[in-house]
Amino acid sequence: MNNMHDTLDGSEPLWRTVLAGSQMLFVAFGALVLMPLLTGMDPSVALFTAGLGTLLFQFVTKGQVPVFLASSFAFIAPIIYSTQTWGMPATLGALFCAGLVYMLLALGVKFRGVGFLHRLLPPVVVGPVIMVIGLGLAPVAVNMAMGKAGDGSIELFPYLDSMIVSMSALLTTLLVASIGKGIFRLLPILAGVVVGYIMANFFGMVNYQIVADAAFIAVPAFVLPEFNWQAILFMIPVAIAPAVEHVGDVLAIGHVTGKDYIKKPGLHRTLFGDGLATSVAALFGGPPNTTYSEVTGAVMLTRSFNPMIMVWAAVFAILLAFVAKFGILLQTIPSPVMGGILILLFGSIAAVGLNTLIKAKVDLAEQRNLVIVATTLVFGIGGMVIGKGEFSMQGVSLCGVVAIVLNLILPGAKPAYDLHEEQAVVDDLVDHGK
Repeated sequence: MNNMHDTLDGSEPLWRTVLAGSQMLFVAFGALVLMPLLTGMDPSVALFTAGLGTLLFQFVTKGQVPVFLASSFAFIAPIIYSTQTWGMPATLGALFCAGLVYMLLALGVKFRGVGFLHRLLPPVVVGPVIMVIGLGLAPVAVNMAMGKAGDGSIELFPYLDSMIVSMSALLTTLLVASIGKGIFRLLPILAGVVVGYIMANFFGMVNYQIVADAAFIAVPAFVLPEFNWQAILFMIPVAIAPAVEHVGDVLAIGHVTGKDYIKKPGLHRTLFGDGLATSVAALFGGPPNTTYSEVTGAVMLTRSFNPMIMVWAAVFAILLAFVAKFGILLQTIPSPVMGGILILLFGSIAAVGLNTLIKAKVDLAEQRNLVIVATTLVFGIGGMVIGKGEFSMQGVSLCGVVAIVLNLILPGAKPAYDLHEEQAVVDDLVDHGK
């Protein structure tokens, strides 16, 4: 019991806190760098902005919540589309504004209470939007696993070689996730990358020359944002799903530590910290930040409840960002390796959306709920575009808007003033994770 008290009040030795911080970064690392590699961003910049974002979050929340912030997968498809359409600087400007949406939601929570978020974004809205994020990315994962570019336009590696590499990465990832023990159960992505990378070497897919040519220490390749109103209007609605995911993560970490972070420091502070971290990341050229469930799992497993551990994890991430050879080495990971891992990862995102509906007991026999879920799914997976040219909406942003509007205008919604449904979903997930 004394050990538990030590971990809660943060009185453990400094060396143990520093070591635990490096472990937390290790747990988050695979997913952290995978997202920028998929979207054409620099993994070194992503490491820097994840560290900086976590420090900002800890400052806003007064160092009370043991969470680490890093690359959000909800933004992958929107970033790819936005970059192809308006370029990376305009996409970064749009991501900056998406962070502002988090902050506005935080103000809504502060002045209207936590029930404000539930009434605006209940499970019947959030579930199908999360499913669209995962299922909409399915072709990207499959194309990469078969050795093609994410959009399937060109073949990068031979089909048979790619399938052997991608399936070895997928098999490793799913085995570690399902039968791994202890801290290793939290490292399926990292394990998949390592095994897939080794296999890729046998097939001559890895080019080490760019690593040899790179400087050892260098400033990350920061990119300044530009502001394009079309890109901004496209990106803003995407913030809906990760904002609600953040609520789930805050409830989960509270369940693990036995504290109510919704009340202290308050959901408005955690949400604001998340938004600030996302906006600041965009100023440097980094991906949007979000709380990491892998880290919550590590906190549950190690009983490391001291938020200072996350501060040290952030410091290590920032230092690692300046090791240029390491950042370039990450960029040598062949697409079939990532494709294999992403099959499971994107499928898992879709499953989380489905689980949100199930655990919140959303009754799809009720026509109102069926209409919202069905319309959102077909719009998202079918590739619906509303509008033309400059005034068009599609993908996750369209789905988010459609689901919210349908939920607000269709009669029969039950008023809710707390997060009891979200809490039920989180309690079940945490119990199964033990």
